[in-house]
Amino acid sequence: MNEKWWIVSKKKNNRDTTIEEIHRTRERMADKFGGDIAAILEDARKRQAASGRPVWRGRPSNTGTQPTVEPDEPK
Repeated sequence: MNEKWWIVSKKKNNRDTTIEEIHRTRERMADKFGGDIAAILEDARKRQAASGRPVWRGRPSNTGTQPTVEPDEPK
């Protein structure tokens, strides 16, 4: 029983340190760009393009997901 508790506790601590690192990274970026979200986004796009790695682009939301129903023609 104690072993299972330790595993759950360890996972929680790993998750917490990962979340803390995400928050530290976000704070560093906000400080670097004075909190300007547009500047942060532009920098991210430049770094993404410079990386040369493929980028997944999903289908735009709410387009083509519903069948189009044409109204009946007037009689």
